Amino acid sequence: MSRALLYALVAAAGNVLGALAVTRRAVLQLKVIEHFLAFGAGFMLSVAIIELLPEAFARSGGVAPLLVLAGYLAVHFTQHTLTPHFHFGEETHAISSVAGTSALIGLLLHTFFDGVAIASAFLVRPELGLMVFIAIFLHKLPEGVTISSIMMAGGRTRGGAVGAAALLGLATLVGVVMTDQVGFLVQHGLAISAGVAIYVAASNLVPELQGKHGWTMPAAFFAGAVVFFGTKTLVDRLS
Repeated sequence: MSRALLYALVAAAGNVLGALAVTRRAVLQLKVIEHFLAFGAGFMLSVAIIELLPEAFARSGGVAPLLVLAGYLAVHFTQHTLTPHFHFGEETHAISSVAGTSALIGLLLHTFFDGVAIASAFLVRPELGLMVFIAIFLHKLPEGVTISSIMMAGGRTRGGAVGAAALLGLATLVGVVMTDQVGFLVQHGLAISAGVAIYVAASNLVPELQGKHGWTMPAAFFAGAVVFFGTKTLVDRLS
């Protein structure tokens, strides 16, 4: 098993863990995961801008800006144009089963590129792969909360909700495998993934924490950015 696939497997497990927190009504765990959302947003945004974008421009050259934009727009199209109801975090209102299914389809593209990002980053250098993995794992837990709660709000069973989260994890693994097999993704996957990561961090996660009262969520967001720099320094020194 490749290193990228192993890390992707751990990240995929985060989807299932988040779903289990919902189906078991683990209140404390859900509160912690909510702060993971904010922390992960700060960490992921930092990784995308400081790590992914420079490498994407180096690998993809002049087409990099177009590919970054394409990744950003693709996620918006699948999650907020084709999907009638979607937001990160726990869904607390009843919705239609169609809305749940469309949210799952929208998230599958995003999670596929989670895998592409991990694999592409490891192709550049292991240190980058590790940083991308951390960023993705941090938002996998709230992602699992999101899809499982949406599925249950749409009338699905607990088993179906966990199964939907597992599908997201599987899409991440497929993204890793496809990157190893498809030349276009080897060359340009990092640029597309950068656009996806920027969208997830800035347009999915940040709006969720902006709607919360109190200081802990903003503090977690800024802490994510600060910890990114500390982690990057440590990883670079150990490499």
